[in-house]
Amino acid sequence: IVGKLIALENRELGTSVVPTVMTSGSTTNTVPALASLDVDSRSFTMAEMKRVEQAIRALKPENEDARIEITGGINRPPMENSATNELYELAEKVALKLEMSPLGSASVGGASDGNFAAIHTKVLDGLGSLGGGAHANNEHILVSHLEPRSNLIAALIKEILL
Repeated sequence: IVGKLIALENRELGTSVVPTVMTSGSTTNTVPALASLDVDSRSFTMAEMKRVEQAIRALKPENEDARIEITGGINRPPMENSATNELYELAEKVALKLEMSPLGSASVGGASDGNFAAIHTKVLDGLGSLGGGAHANNEHILVSHLEPRSNLIAALIKEILL
């Protein structure tokens, strides 16, 4: 099953399929009655997410005495960039007015509440604190960037409301 899951990846489209947590059995000399496997899949488009989900739901066991039960599904829809291009361009113009370096853009396939908000409105993610080490022991923010980022967000909100 793991090989079939990994084969669903499409690096050209940025689709990852990663078997993450696998558990089975309780002793080394006993065939387990039950096993479970968690899968983390990310993509930049809903079409790819649906393709992967359909393929996972179509998996069949190799052992006729076994069965596969799929629970869960797409947890967060991807934020597709085309909907936010206009808002992103406005943010870049505001940064330029504030004499900041260009913001730049990145598609990282992460997940946040922004994924849900983007279903109904334009969303820019990543305007918060600058830093590094995400989700690691060395995660940090750069205090020296707090004021410029706050000024950027305030000016962007003002620009949107005018």
